[in-house]
Amino acid sequence: MIVELIAVGTELLLGNIVNTNAAYLSERCADLGLSCFYQSVVGDNEERLANVIKTALERSDIVILSGGLGPTADDLTKETAAKVMGRKLEMHEPSRRTIEEFFQRRNLELTENNWKQAMVPEGAIAVDNENGTAPGVIIEGEGKKVILLPGPPNELIPMFEKSIIPYLSGEKNGTIYSRTVKICGVGESKVETVVKDLIDGQSNPTIAPYAKNSEVHLRVTASAADEGEAQKLLTPVLDELMGRFGSNIYTMDTNVTLEKAVADLLEERHLTVSTAESCTGGMLAARLINVPGISNTYKSGYITYSNKAKRKVLSVKKSLLEKKGAVSEETAVAMAKGAAAISKADVAVAVTGIAGPDGGTKEKPVGLVYIACNVCGKVTVKKYHFSGNRAKIRETTVSNALILMRHCILKHDEETAFGKK
Repeated sequence: MIVELIAVGTELLLGNIVNTNAAYLSERCADLGLSCFYQSVVGDNEERLANVIKTALERSDIVILSGGLGPTADDLTKETAAKVMGRKLEMHEPSRRTIEEFFQRRNLELTENNWKQAMVPEGAIAVDNENGTAPGVIIEGEGKKVILLPGPPNELIPMFEKSIIPYLSGEKNGTIYSRTVKICGVGESKVETVVKDLIDGQSNPTIAPYAKNSEVHLRVTASAADEGEAQKLLTPVLDELMGRFGSNIYTMDTNVTLEKAVADLLEERHLTVSTAESCTGGMLAARLINVPGISNTYKSGYITYSNKAKRKVLSVKKSLLEKKGAVSEETAVAMAKGAAAISKADVAVAVTGIAGPDGGTKEKPVGLVYIACNVCGKVTVKKYHFSGNRAKIRETTVSNALILMRHCILKHDEETAFGKK
């Protein structure tokens, strides 16, 4: 079936809000085996919104709209969709009671325009909103389905997961099942080259590559009568990818992030970790601390942005900084050794670089970064040249620090197993 997404809100057109709902809905619809060929963003204008909905209904089976379900006059999604579908609005008493209770619990004043949110097109299905006042709406008619969702992600996502996915799952003939193979330490062009023969010869399952920040993801999708049969179709393809990429695959679980994979490695091996950061200013620590349960392994983090801080906190020698500079292989190594020494952590990762936009020279340009990883006393350091603006360089540095950390831990495993420690 073909699904089309429409995001409603002038604030989206103006760039005041990033349309994260589209990314989420696109991915979840793909997981459900729905084909999404078109996405639109339209402002709070009834005529233009009506035209967009009519066009979507002409070419798609399911139209999902997000936003414009609020109580104010410019919230037009429900009213406009009802007109396009030839439905009148009527009071939905369960939604009215929910709204009333919502305001009473919070001791808030309930104004007359809030009842607008309890109006639902006749014959439509009202979808409970456990995180706000606007119910979702499902309108069915003439073989088409129009689904209205609230705009705030903290309302839209729980509603979609709890109510819309089961509804849409009942519409499918058979099933489509996907696994995401996440690869790090291999560039996008290299990954494409390695799997080109598989992509060229694919039918079912299919392989779709997606470039991420310092990662490449391969979504492998199979269609079958049921999930069990789809998994059987996926198995030989996943095995083949594992044979080609080996340890560069850090997970085949969509929900596992790079930092989660690294944190799992640390915990499984009973290793502790500390971080020392200059140009990233704590971003590496933040990525690790995003992982629930990281307190079992993460000991401490040091932001040593200035040379003085590098000397005082991490015991980097003044003579080294004067001779080699703050952005150098030697300083990165000294930072990693210093962080391990003062924290008593098994693993210490240090980053130093020039994030720009100023501060670069011909010898040390903007984007030059050194990352050092100390695992049980053995230090590995790598030199990188990243491009982009300041934010991009810092984000890429953090991702590559996690990749290097993972690589060094796995290498330590191999050396320990062969008695080379």
